[in-house]
Amino acid sequence: MFTVKNNNNNKNFVDLASAMEYAKLLNEFVTISGNGFEVCGIFGVDSIEDGKCPDGVAYDWNKASRIGRVKKERT
Repeated sequence: MFTVKNNNNNKNFVDLASAMEYAKLLNEFVTISGNGFEVCGIFGVDSIEDGKCPDGVAYDWNKASRIGRVKKERT
């Protein structure tokens, strides 16, 4: 059983695929939990074009800007 949580609302699904499809329809920040794990975010971003997500929000995440040193730099 998987639970999709958003804005104090919970909805249960029998499988992860159904929970993710529902999360995509909501188009807002949700938490999916079940079977010993939890994942959160806005589901449905399939591609980045010209530095923007499909909804027009700038996609500026960069692996080089992560906090902490990467493993190959530590060794």
